Amino acid sequence: MQSEELDFYLPPELIAQQPSARRDASRLLHYRASDRSITHRMFSDLPSLLQKGDLLVFNDSKVLPAKFILQKESGGRVEGLFLENTAPGHWRVLLRNLGHATRLRFVGPEDISAEVIKKGDGGEYEVRLDPPQFPEQLLSKIGRMPLPPYIKRQKESDERDAMDRQRYQTIYAQSAGSVAAPTAGLHFTPEILQQLHERGIETQFVTLHVGMGTFKPVATDNLQQHSMHSENYTISAATADALNRAKAEHRRIIAVGTTSARVLESQPAGAFSPRTDSTRIFIYPPYQWKHLSGLITNFHLPRSTLIALVAAFISLDEQRRIYAEAIARRYRFFSYGDAMFLENNY
Repeated sequence: MQSEELDFYLPPELIAQQPSARRDASRLLHYRASDRSITHRMFSDLPSLLQKGDLLVFNDSKVLPAKFILQKESGGRVEGLFLENTAPGHWRVLLRNLGHATRLRFVGPEDISAEVIKKGDGGEYEVRLDPPQFPEQLLSKIGRMPLPPYIKRQKESDERDAMDRQRYQTIYAQSAGSVAAPTAGLHFTPEILQQLHERGIETQFVTLHVGMGTFKPVATDNLQQHSMHSENYTISAATADALNRAKAEHRRIIAVGTTSARVLESQPAGAFSPRTDSTRIFIYPPYQWKHLSGLITNFHLPRSTLIALVAAFISLDEQRRIYAEAIARRYRFFSYGDAMFLENNY
């Protein structure tokens, strides 16, 4: 498959710069593969579109305010993005405007230095903090939310960052570690979760820490040659048991987001088991699905691995038709945009 087959033109004004006034006030495109129907709803309608006994699987990873500023000994500033804690006091980061500097200081209320000890590829570095710091604690004080580059913000807008800290985070986020939001979950409210419970729709959680590679465009002409990023995930014993019961009872399993879908499809075709692991699964047509009957997701970037997953779920032709319909009806795209509920009973 050629990556150009996943390309499309999106009018720039359809890229959502702000979330909707309420989480569930976004629009919802509902697609059913059984009759190829497309209907246009509001996200608050979702509970009425589901069936009693459906099992929804959410990603409960929490986004870190992973962007930060370092200062060189010369006084120049370096933009940083936290990626991973590799050892106590050792961070893997992206650094911009570093030059030849090796000794830096965090810009913030505390006196914390960072020494560059290893250079990787693509702007990645390993830094040693003195004194050592837990990422979540330090970044909560000095960091900003790692919004994707298509969302424009003033770098020093504390008021806007406070809004993004709330809205670029799901209401059920628990386990800190992501540097990008599992955006399909941003639409859910406590009221919707309560309605799901009242309608007999089951909810369970997995954890997949979303890395920057999730949104990286496919740069190769041939899709199969794309090097897929690795992401860490966890399936708890309770979630594994719930998934096995749903399969045994022939109930539908619906992934909330492509990250949840990747976790589930990384498992064998048989029984689920509790595990902590990593996955590099790359789902694109003509992938044979093992577990999912439905997918709730946002509208994704052209030539991304995410749109390839959607095309694999409903076919490339249907993905193109749905996106053309959404553009014609002026849906809002990408992280803060509208959503789709895709039904395809495998």
